[in-house]
Amino acid sequence: MNGKIVGGIIVLSALLTGAAVFYLQEYAFYEPVQASAPAAEIRLTSVETGQPEAILAEGFEGIDADSSPLRFRGCFHTPLSLALLTETFTVYDNATPLNGPNWFGCFDAARIGADLESGAAVAFLSEHEIRPGVDRVVAIYPDGRAYAWHQLNENAEK
Repeated sequence: MNGKIVGGIIVLSALLTGAAVFYLQEYAFYEPVQASAPAAEIRLTSVETGQPEAILAEGFEGIDADSSPLRFRGCFHTPLSLALLTETFTVYDNATPLNGPNWFGCFDAARIGADLESGAAVAFLSEHEIRPGVDRVVAIYPDGRAYAWHQLNENAEK
């Protein structure tokens, strides 16, 4: 009889721990980024100057967390043409969107990644070293849909 009680306590503890880990990963640390916040200003790095410059961004929806520099995600629309953007701003090679929480529905990392590989979208360097070892990357589609995230850069391993 004592084995059933101990086993039940172990199973209950495992379930509670699993629920806590799920909650912490999906909900606990994320906060919405207000469209008026500095983090919501979308900038791309100019080919000419090498400095980030603000671009037109409409309908920004974003999330971020202080617990990790990689938790930033953003969705928005830009009226700028892809032709203008590719001539003016730095294209980002090896862009790899990272999965966000399931409840942040506008950001689908798998679809964005597949579209970047197929050429349906183009990735741009938003800001190099926005935090140490981390770049902000923006993927833009020909119809103006755009997505932003942070990813590790070559300095992250040093």
